[in-house]
Amino acid sequence: MQTLFITLLIPMLGIALGSGTVLFTRRPIPPLVQKTLLGFASGVMVAASMWSLLLPAVETAGEGKWAVAPAAIGFLLGMGFLLLIDNLTPHLHLSSTAPEGPRVRLPRSTMLLLAVSIHHLPEGMAIGVVQAGAAGGGIPAADALVFAIGIAIQNIPEGAIVSVPLRAMGRSRLYAFAAGCLSGVVQPGGAIVTVLLAGFILPMMPLLLAFAAGAMLYVVVEELIPEASAGRHTNLSTLGFSAGFVLMMVLDIVLE
Repeated sequence: MQTLFITLLIPMLGIALGSGTVLFTRRPIPPLVQKTLLGFASGVMVAASMWSLLLPAVETAGEGKWAVAPAAIGFLLGMGFLLLIDNLTPHLHLSSTAPEGPRVRLPRSTMLLLAVSIHHLPEGMAIGVVQAGAAGGGIPAADALVFAIGIAIQNIPEGAIVSVPLRAMGRSRLYAFAAGCLSGVVQPGGAIVTVLLAGFILPMMPLLLAFAAGAMLYVVVEELIPEASAGRHTNLSTLGFSAGFVLMMVLDIVLE
């Protein structure tokens, strides 16, 4: 129980830290810095999906040429699940000012919160799946901790992505900070529900690890990379991606 609390607390601290930038900054995050941070977050999520989710999914599936099937199926199901949520929920894509999903009139600030909350859902599910695997002995406990740290690192720019624009919309600093933190509530919620279903999850661990990876990578490809690559100076987002990927890869290998 204590380990679960720590793995849930660490990512939330990342969200709070990123959201807290609005308390100390008078101006919006410069576009070049934002591109770099988005690229960095993308790199962390891709590396986390590979080393902490997809590779363990293949390794725990057994031996034989068809052992990769659960991972492949789970990955596609994860992508499809986020695609469904993306189309059913009214929200704003980070790289666009046009609302997506059903034609529902909602305040722009609410749409922004929904967009980032959608991003945090697969991350929470992934934390829960990894934690359930660690509890069942299929995944080393150190890997679960490293995964939580990686999610926390990429949560920092995501927290700022919510709080800083809300401040620019005229909201108070305290409101923007609280809303940024609130956008991450679905993350521990999804993790807790996943852990509570551990009895059903453990027999399907390869499938569910890959499912979480597919859901996370959907967010990267659909939201983070397009935003980071829009406009000029896209090389900064590429450098940020490289730094995030390498950092998460090194953490996963060195601390396992």
